[in-house]
Amino acid sequence: MNYVDVFYQSDDGLRLYARDYPGPARDAPAILCLPGLTRNSKDFAALAEKLATGYRVICPDQRGRGRSQRDPDPAHYHPERYVQDMRTLLDLLKISRVVLIGTSLGGLMAMILMGRDAARVRAAVLNDVGPEVDPRGLARIAGYVGKTAPVRDWDAAAELTAFTNGVAFPDYIDADWHAMARDLFVQEETTPVLDYDPAIALGIAAGTASPNLWPLFEPVDKPLLVIRGETSDILSAETLAEMARRVPHLVAQNIARRGHAPTLAEPEASIAIEKFLAGLA
Repeated sequence: MNYVDVFYQSDDGLRLYARDYPGPARDAPAILCLPGLTRNSKDFAALAEKLATGYRVICPDQRGRGRSQRDPDPAHYHPERYVQDMRTLLDLLKISRVVLIGTSLGGLMAMILMGRDAARVRAAVLNDVGPEVDPRGLARIAGYVGKTAPVRDWDAAAELTAFTNGVAFPDYIDADWHAMARDLFVQEETTPVLDYDPAIALGIAAGTASPNLWPLFEPVDKPLLVIRGETSDILSAETLAEMARRVPHLVAQNIARRGHAPTLAEPEASIAIEKFLAGLA
């Protein structure tokens, strides 16, 4: 599936990037896919190609990730700033209504948009995240983001990918780790390097990576699908149960043998998302 490279300028002057999968027509219903903390638009490639048969799918790189410019002020690496960048992108593309699919950090962004830009959001899929973040998972992520040593080649990149993500994907084999490494790293000259600015770790240290979003979540009246990895240490089972209590129309899908976060390529996740989107029609 072909996509269009979109480069645009943020309101504070950074050059940012997104993939635009046009779908069957430029006026097709739009989906905005928001990646996790250290991830980028490549994460949604398989899902975007599948959904683009019926939807226009936009997959951005947040500032400091992928092909988007790194911010000279690391204090700007926080969800509210990313959300403003997404408003700029949607305005540029003249998209007035959108379905959000957000993984981890992207799910936090989706909740902020649902709470503050309700007229613009048609529905949302939250992948393994809720209005509060389990501190166990946050501590695990803080232990490696921006702190990993350089790797020498792609085999070492795959080994590091397995080391930091193995708990979430217990059934992955070597080929899977090599494929994931290609999404997490980019080659610079002859060496793979992680495809994000290490300074994004400062947001975790400052506490901006896990805001309390219950005040924005509870009034949600949009169609909502929440996907949870069975062994997630970011979205606890207790938090998901409380989300369902406060928003009774919420639909939940558990993904077996997955931690944080499901890739959304799992059959259970794909089927749940396709059924959810079909229900919006």
